[in-house]
Amino acid sequence: MAKLTKKQKEALSKYDPSQQYSLTEASSIVKEITNSKFDSSVDVDIRLGVDPRKADQMVRGVVALPHGTGKDVKVLVLCTPDKEEEAKEAGADYVGLDDYIAKIEGGWTDIDVIITMPNVMAKVGRLGRVLGPRGLMPNPKSGTVTLEVGKAVKEVKGGKIDFKVDKFGIIHASVGKVSFEPSKIEENTQELINTISKLKPSSAKGTYFRSIHMSSTMSPGIAIDKGSIQGI
Repeated sequence: MAKLTKKQKEALSKYDPSQQYSLTEASSIVKEITNSKFDSSVDVDIRLGVDPRKADQMVRGVVALPHGTGKDVKVLVLCTPDKEEEAKEAGADYVGLDDYIAKIEGGWTDIDVIITMPNVMAKVGRLGRVLGPRGLMPNPKSGTVTLEVGKAVKEVKGGKIDFKVDKFGIIHASVGKVSFEPSKIEENTQELINTISKLKPSSAKGTYFRSIHMSSTMSPGIAIDKGSIQGI
């Protein structure tokens, strides 16, 4: 068995990894057991009772976290010239079309979200080979293919995130930063869970929420008692 580091021992002295905690408790504990020198992200892993191999059980959606993610999201808007000013005024970091498409084809992906318009998706579609594996491909379901590019930029900058169940039936999402107050971490997590709850596939049988864990970038996971969460 690997020897525990001093920081790992310190973290384990503050909570019991074999115990389940309420969402309120976990939102405080994750701050106490994080010792990174940077402002770590707080992440939630939610295992669902679905079979992602079946199209009607593929759970995906978007949620506007009430307190944002705490992350400075870099947004690229690929749009026609008449929409460029709208995108810039909304706070987009990069705005354009053909030049950025060429840049991406050359391997540039130093962005977090790409927003585009339906009438330019034919051009953007050929970037799937580069963007797809990185989760950057715009999608109408996540609100990143729209004529209202300014509104979409403001929502993303304000804390709107998209999520998707992976092949193991788990949703991974960032719900804030360790520097957040525990109440903000809790409220962001609750909003995410409420949204996922509403997306339960009618064909999914048995327990929908199998398990929920919270952790930071540099902390162990904290098991959350599902009974402490409203709406599930």
